[in-house]
Amino acid sequence: MAGLVEESRRVAGVESHRHKYRISRAIIRGNHSCVHAVRYSEGEFQTHMETTPVPDISPIAAAPMRAHRDEWEERLLEHPEKLYALAAMTDGPFHVMYPGRVGRNIQGFRAAFENAQVNAYAIYYGKKANKAACVVTECVKHGAGVDVSSIAELDSALRGLVAGRDLVVTGPAKSDELLRRAAHADALITLDAPDELLRVLGLGIPARVTLRVRAPGSQSRFGMDDAQLDWATAKIAEAQTTGKRILLEGFSFHLSGYRTEPRARLAHRLIDRCLAARAHCPEVSMISIGGGFGVDYVAAADWKTFREEMTDSWFHAGRMPAPDNLYPYHFENPGPGMLTEILLTEQAESGRTLADRLNEHRVRLAIEPGRALLDRAGSTVFRVQGVKELDADGHRYLMLTADGTSLSLSEQWFASEYLPDPELVSPPGSAADAALPACVGGASCLEDDMISWRRIPLPRRARPGDLLVYPNTAGYQMDSNESAFHQLPVPRKIVLRDNADGGFAVEFDEVSAVPSRRPLRLLLRSVIGWVRPKRDTRSAPALPALDARPH
Repeated sequence: MAGLVEESRRVAGVESHRHKYRISRAIIRGNHSCVHAVRYSEGEFQTHMETTPVPDISPIAAAPMRAHRDEWEERLLEHPEKLYALAAMTDGPFHVMYPGRVGRNIQGFRAAFENAQVNAYAIYYGKKANKAACVVTECVKHGAGVDVSSIAELDSALRGLVAGRDLVVTGPAKSDELLRRAAHADALITLDAPDELLRVLGLGIPARVTLRVRAPGSQSRFGMDDAQLDWATAKIAEAQTTGKRILLEGFSFHLSGYRTEPRARLAHRLIDRCLAARAHCPEVSMISIGGGFGVDYVAAADWKTFREEMTDSWFHAGRMPAPDNLYPYHFENPGPGMLTEILLTEQAESGRTLADRLNEHRVRLAIEPGRALLDRAGSTVFRVQGVKELDADGHRYLMLTADGTSLSLSEQWFASEYLPDPELVSPPGSAADAALPACVGGASCLEDDMISWRRIPLPRRARPGDLLVYPNTAGYQMDSNESAFHQLPVPRKIVLRDNADGGFAVEFDEVSAVPSRRPLRLLLRSVIGWVRPKRDTRSAPALPALDARPH
């Protein structure tokens, strides 16, 4: 048996007539596979073997895109009754947040700075990526600041106990009220245009500012060109001579795409601009390279197969997105690794790395990651409330209708597709019927309300009442397009934190909390024992802890 278990750790290939599929941790025995399964018991993972039929691969099914999963996700998915207990607490779909992963991601970026021996740096969380209060709490706990772009985000961060000096206020054409509140909080204000500088000066209160740079040759609507930057620097120096308390702390930029070389090249250029600006404003001491740090969602082989073999026959109504519209779901050197590449990029003229030049010229480097700090920190759960069989080219497939809309999976509204496959979770004891690939539609009257246009190769037939768990959605997918369209409930966020028993303590996130219309008796039917966890101050009865041990 030991040899069989060791063999099961390898990846076996299954060839269909359309494309190659890979079954992770499986060995094929004729028409069956011996699957390496993991159960969590008494504080440790235990391995055993399960024999299941190898499903027939439909020629109209998309290639699989299995998401990387953390240990906390494995714990939750191994116990369907726990997910159904969470579902009983909410109306409609819901989001699961695991803020402990945010702390790990912050530490990963900090380690990249430390390993490159950068003397001065700052990490700001891009709050627009997810408004959950639990993320802000984790930032405070791990010494990260917060990047905000509205009065509501500013107030939320301050309520979350972020110090004013640890806030950076970004975005175009900020209102006078936002500028005033930011200045009073002693937040760092990123000025996007010359008129913003004039309005800050007109407030007559002390302010800390940076100037946002438009990259040479860029067609971006954001930032200032070289002439405007020179004017703004001179204007701030002039204001200082007349007694106005405004400090120019440095320069910032944000580039689209995920290439490291353009970021490093512009960062080197901004060090030179800092040195020149010190002749007028000696306090200049920082540059910010913004966010855009890549996230690795799936394995290289899955991404390669999907990209190379993607065809409109995989998609309902042939609605295949343009390949260039897809996020790069496999990223070889994500997050902190991308930062390391930038820090170690040499300036062409001097041959010195960015890290060396930052230290040499006493310049602090700031970053503003959003998605990358939320990597593997949350999932989105939809209930299947309808199942319909459809036909494409003589092949059957399922159209699932979920209990929410694609507005809760925002990638769908950017002429794209969120590609990490959802996990199909069925009630304990459900029969495993023969698989059919499935698309997922929203519960609205719109043809374009599709949560997944592609036909996902689910492992078994989906049924009403099943759950679809979309992985790694905390970064932008949950919030950026959320809406109460059709007066459907906006998904709530349920926060999971590890407890001493190897399970989870549960609470609603305070930002998304609204009174539940589910009667308390539904919660009392839960298979989970009651504890007294933290309570949301604005709603909700006490919630049960999730004990990950099997009963």
